[in-house]
Amino acid sequence: MTKRQGRLFFILCTVATAVIFLGMTVHSHTQFGKLTHAENITPAVISGKHVWHNNNCINCHTLLGEGAYYAPDLTKITQQRGAPYLQAFLKNPSQFYSEQKHRRLMPNPRLSEIDINNVIAFLDWVGHIDTQGWPPRPIIVSGAAIPGSAMAQPAKEMAASTDPVAIGEALFHSTPPACFACHSVSPGVNLAGPSLAGLNARAATAIASPDYKGSAKNPAEFIHESIVKPSAYLFPGAMYSANGQSFMPSSFATDLKPEQIDSLVAYLQTLK
Repeated sequence: MTKRQGRLFFILCTVATAVIFLGMTVHSHTQFGKLTHAENITPAVISGKHVWHNNNCINCHTLLGEGAYYAPDLTKITQQRGAPYLQAFLKNPSQFYSEQKHRRLMPNPRLSEIDINNVIAFLDWVGHIDTQGWPPRPIIVSGAAIPGSAMAQPAKEMAASTDPVAIGEALFHSTPPACFACHSVSPGVNLAGPSLAGLNARAATAIASPDYKGSAKNPAEFIHESIVKPSAYLFPGAMYSANGQSFMPSSFATDLKPEQIDSLVAYLQTLK
């Protein structure tokens, strides 16, 4: 190849690369509205974005892989925790976590009721952005740094098994439903939800309590009811419910198949 041919080859390759890059850029911009569900950007979402930035939340938290890594990634926080939990948390974070007990502390942002609802709307919009499967491993908000938490244990893959207990354990550690993001299986380790250690025995005690208003007649029915109707029995403690409603999402009755719920019940009954 002569110098002239080499120069021509270089120029053509550069032009071709630039055209491809520009074409991909233009195509990406035509897809942004669809991928981000731009039609769902309401005034509340926009206001919530301003609340997020004005309070420098990005200095500690991460959204879509951008931000600091000091505090949990919040990309999917509304799906993992639910709006009622987030409303209570943002009003007073100290009732959920303390530096002495959990080795982490979030300052109280002292937001108004409107600001809280708006930032939750913003986070909910962020959580529904189509990221094309990135990151490949979902980031779950949990008590991973807390000794004995469920997240600190190795997650098990959904095995080809017919044992309902094994299937339920694998499901417990899977995303979704990401039960381990809120619940520990170790005694005394309470996260966003109470520890599930000894749940079978505690279910029997709860059923016998005069405060129980549900319809379960035995521990298995109680655990099943707690999954599909979490507000039927409210676990004591201000950090788990408010205004008679559990912070646990009430959508698992439709999000999970009946056989999946039965497998979860079978596994949860084995916890000591």
